[in-house]
Amino acid sequence: MQRAGVTSQFEIRIEDKTYVGADGSKLTAISEFVLDVAPESMTVLMGPSGCGKTTLLRIVAGLDGRYRGDVGLPPDTRIGLMFQEPRLLPWRTVRQNIELVAAPDFSAKDLEHLAQAVGIADMLPRYPQELSLGLARRVALARAFATKPDLLLLDEPFVSLDERTADRLRRLLLDVWQARPTTAILVTHNAREAILLADQLVLLAPRPTRVVAVETIAVPRAERDPKTIDAIHADLLARYPGNFSSR
Repeated sequence: MQRAGVTSQFEIRIEDKTYVGADGSKLTAISEFVLDVAPESMTVLMGPSGCGKTTLLRIVAGLDGRYRGDVGLPPDTRIGLMFQEPRLLPWRTVRQNIELVAAPDFSAKDLEHLAQAVGIADMLPRYPQELSLGLARRVALARAFATKPDLLLLDEPFVSLDERTADRLRRLLLDVWQARPTTAILVTHNAREAILLADQLVLLAPRPTRVVAVETIAVPRAERDPKTIDAIHADLLARYPGNFSSR
């Protein structure tokens, strides 16, 4: 199911994103945000709650056009989305939920291979209400990859899961992503999750959010065992005590 994807760098320049309340009050969520994302890399965004991370992903996805700036996506960029909640249509089967958003050239064989890869092959005829949250997240992950995305956006995809389930899904994400390389931007509050997944780790300021620092995680993922992750975590905490989560 490989696609000759977009290989250009993604450039995100958001000068200002401000919400206006019903009473006319203004809340600036993002200001002077600048970030370049290398092709086929995993960029992880970390910042305090409410700083504008989800708003940023919505802008990049094209779901919110009310901002000043520019998101430089190459023409015909396919975008895959995975939200905090699975957002599966309850009246459609797992198969139908995936096929509904799949790329035009996504075949039945592609679906079979992808379902096997994420461990939901037996779930395809079932409905979302028959699934645990962990299984529903697997379906949401498959749905995102079924678009054959050039850019994959993941908004805290493993939040509210127990750590054992979350860790299995993180490693599943890496397996599927490495088998089907695409540019990915992931939001998380979990520092160790960020270190495990990231090629580049972007630390964000409180609202209005901007980039505080960009750290490259140079250690190969195969070598990011718990001891190594703890060491990287301690180093980042020492250098960014006010910006890096201790979680």
